[in-house]
Amino acid sequence: MTTPPRGKAFPKGRGGNPSGRPKGARNKALVALDALLDGEGEVIVKKAIELAKDGDTVALRLCLERLIPPRKDRPVAFTLPKLETPADAVKASAALLEAVAGGDLTPSEAAELQKLVDGFTQAIHVHDIDARLRRLEGDQ
Repeated sequence: MTTPPRGKAFPKGRGGNPSGRPKGARNKALVALDALLDGEGEVIVKKAIELAKDGDTVALRLCLERLIPPRKDRPVAFTLPKLETPADAVKASAALLEAVAGGDLTPSEAAELQKLVDGFTQAIHVHDIDARLRRLEGDQ
């Protein structure tokens, strides 16, 4: 094995711990925080709830964020038609529009799925341009 270049501790692509952090290992700061809060967590939560009930908007927001976490993406139960040609992209767009009109998808869900269809269409255009360019360059 060769010596790594100066200023680099490990060869490119290899770290000092190839196995990574062991499962269940915790950050030292979190372990220290847990030790500080040990036994006090319930008292602190009760105080935050009490402050929220008394109208403290910061405490209220904190409690609500814990009770109702921000919504994240979720799987959408919708099957796009198979995409192989530009005509398939038109069919997929029509299917998305129909699903929104029928109440099966929200407009924002359909918009996100349409981005996938648009990406597919863009990939076809780039592929076609590349093929045409190769034919032209080959003919000259």
